[in-house]
Amino acid sequence: MTRKTVEVSMQEGLDTRPIAMLVQIASQYESTVYIEYDDKHVNAKSIMGMMTLALKNGDRVDVVTDGSDEAKAADGLSNYLEGLEVAVGQ
Repeated sequence: MTRKTVEVSMQEGLDTRPIAMLVQIASQYESTVYIEYDDKHVNAKSIMGMMTLALKNGDRVDVVTDGSDEAKAADGLSNYLEGLEVAVGQ
């Protein structure tokens, strides 16, 4: 299992379109991928689950991954949440 704490830093915040992109990024990995915020533990591959977090810039979250490509998954989601460019579909 890999756990990374990151600060959300996205110009547009995490409304519907960025959440859909986050779910798309998470779904390209075989590992299970969760985002933890406050007392919530949400599957990052679920758009409805991610919307319940109502994340905004400056929020600190934990990206928790587990599986064969957990390190790549943690890096990919962390980079996206930190506002770095991430390739989708690789």
